[in-house]
Amino acid sequence: MPRSSTGAPNDAWTDPHCPVARALDLVGDRWSLLVVRDAMDGARSFTEFQRRTGIARNILSDRLRKLSAHGLLAKQTAPTGRRLEYVLTDKGRDLFPVLLTLRQWGEHHAFEPGEPHSTLLDEQGVRVPDLTPTGADGAPLTADSTWVRKIDRSR
Repeated sequence: MPRSSTGAPNDAWTDPHCPVARALDLVGDRWSLLVVRDAMDGARSFTEFQRRTGIARNILSDRLRKLSAHGLLAKQTAPTGRRLEYVLTDKGRDLFPVLLTLRQWGEHHAFEPGEPHSTLLDEQGVRVPDLTPTGADGAPLTADSTWVRKIDRSR
């Protein structure tokens, strides 16, 4: 039986053998990725996440609980000692290339030409270049140049 990130059995996977489906089961809704995005941008408190996203309190509570349960965020006591903060774990930070790719896809396809939008900059203030996956030989990879090896489910 498939196991969740906490090691507990999980029979709720959309497709237990597909990494894309499993990832979407964990972070595939709009709000989860926006919470992770804002955590990458320095948000830590419930109030800060709510202010930045406009998400309803009950939905935000659910997403923070889910992201924490799956190890993408960790709860810690704020320096003031009066509230909890949420910080990205290594597992959460590993979503950076996913968000970068979504951002770049959005820059190319979700805006009209000339329409203003935010831009991701590196530490020197230079726009982050487009991410292009490449094969072992350095050639760009596309949907037409790759294929998925399926698991034999008959065993």
